[in-house]
Amino acid sequence: MPIYKTITVSPTTNVYIWKVTEPEPELGKNVALTPHCQDRMDGMKSEDHRRAFLSIRHLLALAGYSDFDLVYDDFGKPHLRDGNFISITHSHNFTGVIISETDEVGIDIEMQRDKILRIAHKFTPIEEYRTLANTEAIIRKLTIVWGAKESLYKIYAQQGLSFLQHINVIDFSFEETRTVAEITYKGKKSHYGVEFLEFEGFTCVYALKMMGG
Repeated sequence: MPIYKTITVSPTTNVYIWKVTEPEPELGKNVALTPHCQDRMDGMKSEDHRRAFLSIRHLLALAGYSDFDLVYDDFGKPHLRDGNFISITHSHNFTGVIISETDEVGIDIEMQRDKILRIAHKFTPIEEYRTLANTEAIIRKLTIVWGAKESLYKIYAQQGLSFLQHINVIDFSFEETRTVAEITYKGKKSHYGVEFLEFEGFTCVYALKMMGG
């Protein structure tokens, strides 16, 4: 069972990352889906998407949950029936889940690709990153910033929220593996702690809403 990484963020918050290597029948063993999720999976034309979908159910099981504990709101945001907070991500052959008893959370996994250089101006002031040593470093940093904003967007879950205009990620060094970010939207400001890690050409970023923030 390729649980790739487990991270204890705090006594009440854990991250689970899966590397999807198994064939679909193996991943489907001992996984019971709600009718809603079975319909979703049946509608997936890509076997890779179905395998990722099933691997997330294994991550839920590691955390003590099943598909029947998961509900989605009108925005598509997942919630746990017991009131704990959850966020889910999927990128190529990696999937991830963050679960917290105490904090609103978001998670995102992204593959590091040079495509991000072409779209960077849409989500961050790109001139901030011109001081980095080389293109690879810029790609790595932009991927972290994108993942941070994606994680915050998942927490906030409001239409109209702009990555470029409303979400600000404070600059950081790779060595710190963490930073802070804020959302300013409709006259309200909220603050978040952000942590990141890199592995096998991927970046995982997760965020927790700060108390009182």
